[in-house]
Amino acid sequence: METKTPKESLTIVTDIVLPGETNPLDNLFGGELLARMDRASSIAARRHCNHIVVTAAVNQVVFTKAVPVGSVLTLEAKVSRSFSSSMEIFVDVWIEDRETGERSKVNEGIYTFVAVNEMGVPVKVPEIVPETDLEKERYAGALRRKQLSLVLAKKMKPEEATELKALFI
Repeated sequence: METKTPKESLTIVTDIVLPGETNPLDNLFGGELLARMDRASSIAARRHCNHIVVTAAVNQVVFTKAVPVGSVLTLEAKVSRSFSSSMEIFVDVWIEDRETGERSKVNEGIYTFVAVNEMGVPVKVPEIVPETDLEKERYAGALRRKQLSLVLAKKMKPEEATELKALFI
C-alpha cells in the first residue's frame, strides 16, 4: 500500500461565529466548536484513505481561549499518524484579530477515525510519513496516546505499553 504525507490530508475550514452559535457570554459554544472540529477531521481522514470514515474517539480537546461572536475561525486538520485501519487527526483552531488580522491559537484537539467499507467493516489505510518537525513530534506521540487509550480501555496490559513505559525509564 502507498504511503502519504500529512500535508496530503490537510483540511482548512474558515468560518465566522454567528450569534445563534454562542452562549450568554457571546462566546462560541464548546459543542459547536467540537462539531466543526469533527467535520474538519473527517475530511482530513477521508482525504488520507479515500474511504468512508467514522469517528472512533475524541481523544483530547484543549480550550485555551474563548471564541467571541463575530470571530473569523480557522480550523486546520491533518492526519498525524495512521495505524491498521485507524488514523489520528490533529486539529488546530485559530482566530483572527479583527483589527490586525493576526492569528492566535485558541484550541486544539486530537480525533481518531476508522476507515470502513460500505458494510461498516474496517479497512486498511495508507501509512503516513511525517516531514516537518511538528509532524514528526505528533507522529511519535501518537503511538503513546494510542497505547494509553488501550490501557485505559483495558484492551492492553500496562506492561505491554512499551512506548509509555519508555517515558518513565
